Amino acid sequence: MATAAQPSTEYGTIETNVAARLDRLPWSRWHWMVVIGLGTVWILDGLEVTLVGNVGSRLTEPGAGIHIASQDIGGLAATLYVIGACIGALFFGRLTDLWGRKKLFLITLGVYLTATVLTALSPNPTWFFVCRLLTGFGIGGEYAAINSAIDELIPSRVRGRVDIVINGSFWLGAVAGSLLSVLMLDESIFAGNVGWRLSFALGAILGTVILLVRRHVPESPRWLFIHGREDEANEIVDDIERQVEASTGKPLDPVDSTITIHQRRSIGFGEIARALVRSYPKRTVLGFSLFIGQAFLYNAITFGYATILIKFFDVPSGHTGYYFAVIALGNFVGPLVLGPLFDTLGRRVMIAGTYLLSGVLLLGTAFLFKQGVLSAAGMTACWSVVLFFASTGASSAYLTVSEIFPMETRALAIAFFYALGTLVGGVSGPQIFSRLVATGKTDDVAFAFVIGAVLMIVAGLVAIVFAVKAEGRSLEDIARPLTAADEGDASGSRSAPGGLVPPAPTTAH
Repeated sequence: MATAAQPSTEYGTIETNVAARLDRLPWSRWHWMVVIGLGTVWILDGLEVTLVGNVGSRLTEPGAGIHIASQDIGGLAATLYVIGACIGALFFGRLTDLWGRKKLFLITLGVYLTATVLTALSPNPTWFFVCRLLTGFGIGGEYAAINSAIDELIPSRVRGRVDIVINGSFWLGAVAGSLLSVLMLDESIFAGNVGWRLSFALGAILGTVILLVRRHVPESPRWLFIHGREDEANEIVDDIERQVEASTGKPLDPVDSTITIHQRRSIGFGEIARALVRSYPKRTVLGFSLFIGQAFLYNAITFGYATILIKFFDVPSGHTGYYFAVIALGNFVGPLVLGPLFDTLGRRVMIAGTYLLSGVLLLGTAFLFKQGVLSAAGMTACWSVVLFFASTGASSAYLTVSEIFPMETRALAIAFFYALGTLVGGVSGPQIFSRLVATGKTDDVAFAFVIGAVLMIVAGLVAIVFAVKAEGRSLEDIARPLTAADEGDASGSRSAPGGLVPPAPTTAH
């Protein structure tokens, strides 16, 4: 089914239909394997973040075998995890674009597993904090490698809903982490210095299972044909097509859309920077806005919600997991229910709508909390409604930056926006939030809510103006590859009618 290609050279020019062949595939068992092997990293992240938020309270109590101040659990430990994730995203993001998706999504998961096991063995606070940094380092690298691979393997007509639900699966991990913390903190079952260690060890076991599945996910054919390995790309797509035809029992439609590529081993930082700043300035503003808003809201609240329940509602530390499990379930249901609308109503309507709604509802929650009319159950109900929309919006931030920039910069673009947006919102969020909560004043906590709400609303307004119509479109159509042949290039032909390559962008958003 592949089009004839010119002989492979290191920096040759080829005409390929690999992208179109991947986009026209019907959903099959093979796609489920990709989702399970790659998408489940978000479950690990949710498990990690929630465990620290809930199990962390035990580390502040006598008999835990390690003593950490309460403000350091919600502040320092959370901040180090986020800083590690930002550094990991940038470091591994660049390598993902240079070395390929598969190498990096195996390496980064290995880093996570090692750091998680070491966390369970922590003999003192310093060891624990260093392990949180390393765990974040691995998870941050996962973001760039995983989102790149998923978007390049999933058909364009369902890319939005699949990406949104996968990113929303963070909250399945949060549910598991919440309920796991309840069990592990029950001293009638586990000693105070044992249960929290087993919690992290179980996270490592889940990661090992994911690693076994992930080995069967292939390298991205899109990455291969750009880097001079078009024969491998065609072989992988041939194999995928055989598996899809076998599982669906139907022959695949022929493909006539092609793209002409000047193959290159790597793309320099200068060219990447120009693509982000000069060719796509509006998309760059959009990416920053979405990531800063969701990063402040989620990193602050996820790491600090248990403290609010304990300090303001007198919930025992061993019971906070029940409340957080309810919130986490609502967070997952949001992307599950609203995800398909990103492929039907479209990106602009859904991105702007989820950010604006969550911001307005969060302002209402801040008002009710300040008035003192909420119980622990009432607070949980309010947060469940807010985060039903906010989690969908947060998931759309990753979807957005992974599909609106050129193929050659995809992993680094994800890492870049995640890291800078998270450094602004994710590092400042836990620090500001933990200090405001520590005062014990409802006015201060309500003010923290207002900050998060305003950032979400601003991001929603930016999305109204700058969001890109990406639903149902090929990645190569949304953002023209940097290596694509220019129109009229003598060394290669343009795509066929209805093909993949649009005119070169000028100041496109």
